[in-house]
This record gives sequence, C-alpha cells and structure tokens, in this order.
Amino acid sequence: MQLPFPVAEEPDPQALEKGRLLFAGETAFVKGVVAMDGLPDPDRMEVCFAGRSNVGKSTLINALTGMKALARASNTPGRTQEINFFTAADGHYLVDLPGYGYANAPIPVVEKWQRLLKQYLSGRQTLRRAFLLIDARHGVKKVDEEIMSLLDSSALTFQVVLTKADKVKEVDRPKVLDQVRDALSKHPAAFPEIVVTSSEKGWGIPTLRAIIATLE
Repeated sequence: MQLPFPVAEEPDPQALEKGRLLFAGETAFVKGVVAMDGLPDPDRMEVCFAGRSNVGKSTLINALTGMKALARASNTPGRTQEINFFTAADGHYLVDLPGYGYANAPIPVVEKWQRLLKQYLSGRQTLRRAFLLIDARHGVKKVDEEIMSLLDSSALTFQVVLTKADKVKEVDRPKVLDQVRDALSKHPAAFPEIVVTSSEKGWGIPTLRAIIATLE
C-alpha cells in the first residue's frame, strides 16, 4: 500500500540535469523587503523557504546554490525580519523567509512580521510553492502547525523538506516520518511528497533542485 506523503524519489535524469543547470550559475542577493510595496517586480517564477529558527534554512539554501556564504550574507543585523530575495539563473527568485519562533521578539514586531508574511503568501501571483523546513531530529512542532495553517488559508501549496536527516539514526527515521505525515494529513495545502535532506551529506539536494527547476 502506498503511504500517504511518501518520500520523494530521485527524479529522472532530465529533471536532475534541469535542476543542476538552474543552480550551476551564480545566485545573487537582490534585496531584503519589509513591506509589500518593496517587493521586486513579479517577472519570474519564485519559490520560498520557511522554517523555524535553527532548522538549517540558510545551510540548505547554501547547499542548493553551492555558495557557502550566500544566505548568511542576507542575515546581517537589521535584516532579521525581512523577506530576502535571491536570483537563480535567469528564471527564478529564491525567497528566504525569516526563521519563525518569536520568543525574544517584541509583540509589535511579531504582529508586523505576521501581517507581511500573510500578505506575501496570499498576494504574490508568481509564488509557485513554499518549502517548509522541518528538523528531522524534532519533527513537526506547534509553531510549524501554525505556519501550515497560514499556508492553508493562503491557498499556497507547501512541501515539507526534512533537514538534518543524517543526525537521526536510520532506525528512528520512520517514526519521525510517521509524525510528520500525521501532521500533514490535517492540512489541505500540503504537497503529497516529503523531501528528506542533509546539507552536510548532500542527501536530497539534487532532488530538491530538480523539483524547483521543473515547477510550472
């Protein structure tokens, strides 16, 4: 029987090559945005990456692009609550959303950021998919569920990317996947495949590149 939310299989060679080519050139930081009127022109397809703090988002973006300091360069003080745009080749924006989990942020800052996030997710016509990063060591937490509900209400398809899978013993991974699948089953906007990655080991990186490159 096919499991709900299976792990994404390795794409065919044509898709893998398309993904390789998309990220073979230079990826450049464009700008950080704090309000909707600051968004770049919607002149190309874009995907965004969301995840709670310390989930490994910057490391994953760096692994995808092959540029070790790319995402870190956009996380300098003052940009922590910005939506950061990068160009990949000629045809894509990669969009880095700030890590969520706001224990140390003042309430007005949190509210302003949540408003901007909701406006962006529901109002950006060129946004094709959100990649929601979940730490394989911890599974889905309450704050992740809140973002999933926001994505549901924005009618934006999101796909879970498990990060740091190499930090979980192979025997324990099925239990983590079961917990994630159970959480996803409650969310209609969830894409029915999970991508399992390790930025350190390179696991799943070619697959994720191919998924991004073949979105229409």
